[in-house]
Amino acid sequence: MDASPRQIRYPVDTPPAPGAATEIAPGVLWLRIPLPWALDHVNVYALDDGDAWTILDTGLDTPEIREVWETALAGPLAGKPVARVVLSHNHPDHVGLAAWFAAGGAEIVTTRTAYLLTRMLQLDVQDRPLPETLAFWRAAGMADEVYAERAAARPMNFADITGTLPLGYTRIVEGGCIRMGGRDWDIRMGNGHAPEHATFWSRDDDLVLGGDQLLPSISPNIGAHATEPLADPVAGWLESCERFATLATETQLVLPGHKLPYRGLPTRLDQLIENHHAALARLERHLDTPKTACDCFVPLFKREIRGDAYGLAMVEAMAHCVHLWHSGRATREITETGAWLWRRA
Repeated sequence: MDASPRQIRYPVDTPPAPGAATEIAPGVLWLRIPLPWALDHVNVYALDDGDAWTILDTGLDTPEIREVWETALAGPLAGKPVARVVLSHNHPDHVGLAAWFAAGGAEIVTTRTAYLLTRMLQLDVQDRPLPETLAFWRAAGMADEVYAERAAARPMNFADITGTLPLGYTRIVEGGCIRMGGRDWDIRMGNGHAPEHATFWSRDDDLVLGGDQLLPSISPNIGAHATEPLADPVAGWLESCERFATLATETQLVLPGHKLPYRGLPTRLDQLIENHHAALARLERHLDTPKTACDCFVPLFKREIRGDAYGLAMVEAMAHCVHLWHSGRATREITETGAWLWRRA
């Protein structure tokens, strides 16, 4: 392994088995919860508060994942209750079992945005995609065969894989401080992957709880959605990475929401920033002639996208087209069918 100070370094190369835990730092246990998707896991962390545990993120609410947690609670977490569940952001693999822990007496701690979005999405159960969703798919240029299949099918609802959060939570904010695992942590918010995504930076040592904002070897999805189709999450993502770069050091151990804990955060943030600037440059060249977002998979991802990944690629392509439009680098026109055609300005 290259030990150069400007390389990303992985101090542990084997993740814990489901239901087991690795002490990744004094008073901090790393658990890996399985997911039924291509990205087949989420990392969660248990922080030792002396007489109880604080859990950061939870995994989905499914019978299989509850069994994994029951094994962990009876094994590496045995003997102490879970008193708090801290949620980094509102995505289902991070908030899914929060209600289950709350039913056992745990306090829910998160941002206002994550709490309200989770509550909203849990109440929004659909048998078929809503008209606004169908219009967004048309605007993105979704392939006709994909559109026909998805329009006729029941979508996966947030409520299918998450428990309903209780009415009431404890709010955390940018610039605040929270004590967990015998440490004081500065709270820093990121955006782009999820609005008001909380990260935690230890004041007492070199630990950073990065969630999906600071992943080591993959870039999180940065998507525009029907709920806010002309939002600019790419701008939020780049601003967050640039701001976090002023806080990053080579010695920090980053505990991410997926993949392996790592050191080398300055290098990783440089990569995450450059990845999107390079993708935007390729996309801008591709828009010499008008294209829909779904015509832009190859310049953005360097390959065609089909199957289960199609929806994630579509919202990411839309977000990058919208970013070029907001920054004056592309124009937009709407066709008679409702598709948005983007062209280099």
